[in-house]
Amino acid sequence: MSMSNRQDLARRIAANLAARSHFDPAQHLRLTMEGLQVGWLPRRHAQTLRELEGAEGIDFAVLGDESDGAVVLLPDVQDFDGRSAALATLARRLAAHNLLRGWRDEAFAVTPALTHPALATIERAAARYLGLLTFASHMNGIVAGQRALWIARRSESKAVDPGMWDNLVAGGMPHGSDPLATLVRECDEESGIPPWLAVQAQVHGEVEVLREIDEGVQWETVYSYDLELPAGFVPHNRDGEVAEHRLVGPDAALAIMADGAMTLDATLVTLCALRRRGWAPPVPGFAD
Repeated sequence: MSMSNRQDLARRIAANLAARSHFDPAQHLRLTMEGLQVGWLPRRHAQTLRELEGAEGIDFAVLGDESDGAVVLLPDVQDFDGRSAALATLARRLAAHNLLRGWRDEAFAVTPALTHPALATIERAAARYLGLLTFASHMNGIVAGQRALWIARRSESKAVDPGMWDNLVAGGMPHGSDPLATLVRECDEESGIPPWLAVQAQVHGEVEVLREIDEGVQWETVYSYDLELPAGFVPHNRDGEVAEHRLVGPDAALAIMADGAMTLDATLVTLCALRRRGWAPPVPGFAD
C-alpha cells in the first residue's frame, strides 16, 4: 500500500475516533461517594433514578440533591455492604424497566480509582447507565518475527458492540481482580492462550476513554498489553464470546479501523501497538 493511501486511512481513523468520542460535561452530573467522583451520570438518567425512588423495593434515596454540578449516590447509606445491596436492588429495577443492556451476573467496583478501596459493588450491566468509572484489560497478539497480529470479532450475541472487531483479548475487570489477572483469565477464555504464556504479556500503559454512548457513559481505564505469540499459534475461543479470529497485517488492520468496524477502545489499543513498531503513520489528534 502506498504512503498516500496509508495516510488517507490515518485521516479516516482520526475522523472516526472523533465522531465516537463526544462528551459534553454540561449534560452530566459528577456522581460522588464519600466526596470522591465515581462516575459521570447523564442528566436524563438522573431524572429516571429520582422517579424510581419509592418504587417497589426501593425504599432508599438513590440520589442526593444536586450541588455545583455534582450529586451523591446513595446519600443515606454509609457502608460497603449496605451500598452494594442497595445498588443490587437498583440494578434489578432498572433491568425490570428494560433500561439496561444485557445482564452479566458480574460485580464491578464502585470506586474513584483502581488503587482506591471499592466503596461498593454493582452489577456490571448497570455501570454504564450510571456512568461509573470502570476498568478493562486489552491485549494485542503480535506474531513473533512477522509484521502481523491476531484480532478477534465479537460474537453477535454480545450485549455491547456485537459483531465488531476487537483486540485478540479484551475483558472488563471485575471487583477483586487486577489488570494482569483479568488478562490471564480472558486469554484462556477468549483465545485459548495458556496462563504460562499469558503472563509474559508486556504492559504498555493505559488508555483513557470518556464518551457518551447509548447506554449512558463509557468512562473506562483500559490497560494495554502486547503479547508475542509463536508463529504457529492459532487462537481458539472457549467461552462463545468470539465469532472469529483473523491474522492481519498492519495495512489490513488500519483499513478495518478506518471503516469503523473495530470498537473504539480496541482501535486505540491497536493504534498504540502499530505506532510503537513503526507499522502505522501518525494519526491526526492521536497521541502515541
